Amino acid sequence: MTYRCLLQMVLLLCLSTTALSRSYSLLRFQQRRSSVVCQNLLRQLPSTPQHCLQFRMDFQVPEEMKQAQQFQKEDAVLVMYEMLQQIFNILTRDFSSTGWSDTIIEHLLEQLYGQMNRLEPILKEIMQKQNSTMGDTTVLHLQKYYFNLVQYLKSKEYNRCAWTVVQVQILRNFSFLRRLTGYLRD
Repeated sequence: MTYRCLLQMVLLLCLSTTALSRSYSLLRFQQRRSSVVCQNLLRQLPSTPQHCLQFRMDFQVPEEMKQAQQFQKEDAVLVMYEMLQQIFNILTRDFSSTGWSDTIIEHLLEQLYGQMNRLEPILKEIMQKQNSTMGDTTVLHLQKYYFNLVQYLKSKEYNRCAWTVVQVQILRNFSFLRRLTGYLRD
């Protein structure tokens, strides 16, 4: 009886490891699809680019994000999760002056939340290993970048033009997220 239970446990562990490794392909597909939905939702939000040209800022996206650098899939997961979490936090701020649709923002937040939920099991596994990775320093640089975005919004009192500038930055972030998603291979 004990032997049969032990055998079942071993088989379950083997299958769950295989399922997790195979899940990277599914995760990559789901993340890409959700990122496209997010970009489309962001583009549906009204903006006033010409009126807001004097509000433009160079927020210094971390160099690691600009370069065609090779991330390990673990690093990509860490960085993607941080980006999604920071974008989520920004979009939960006061955007009442923008004329943006609450429904679109709610759908956008649902998509972001879904992406973070799909990354969490892998993120937990990475955190348990506690290996210092390149993703850790990139996360620190990203935190500074997003802090600057939030400070910018606050300094402009969350006005419509400031949100337009941030909207463009977030759209740009999704191109980085798509690139990172490519590193989620089996």
